[in-house]
Amino acid sequence: MKNTRKAILQDLTQLAELFDQYRIFYHKESDISSAENFLRERIENKDAEIFVAEENGVLTGFVQLYPIFSSTRMQRYWLLNDLYVNAGHRGKGYSKELIDQAKKLCTSSNACGILLETGKSNDIGNQLYPACGFKLYNTVNFYEWTPEQ
Repeated sequence: MKNTRKAILQDLTQLAELFDQYRIFYHKESDISSAENFLRERIENKDAEIFVAEENGVLTGFVQLYPIFSSTRMQRYWLLNDLYVNAGHRGKGYSKELIDQAKKLCTSSNACGILLETGKSNDIGNQLYPACGFKLYNTVNFYEWTPEQ
């Protein structure tokens, strides 16, 4: 039976494994222990909203959103930072269900919208997000600054 719901601390073991797979997908080294600690902090500090998809008690995917704010709109925005479905469960609608959870969060928190970024080469994401009602902005430049390591 398929289900999507808010993540709880009891999900950490399975959620950390999914999060580790997600990070590996983005060319990071596997580190399940640190993944579990990172997710525990997000849940305990309530500085992220994490929803999980599950089938028969097994977590199959997750979405993680961080609160940000729009000064011009004077409202909360949600940054959809992470969306991942285990390779063995793709194509079953889990991504859309997780995005629907994000949309419900947006509405229930009176936020002005959800922002996300994905690579130009992410063919699946670049089809999924417009199909879920997201609009591509061509009118802005995205910049990043990082301290030298």
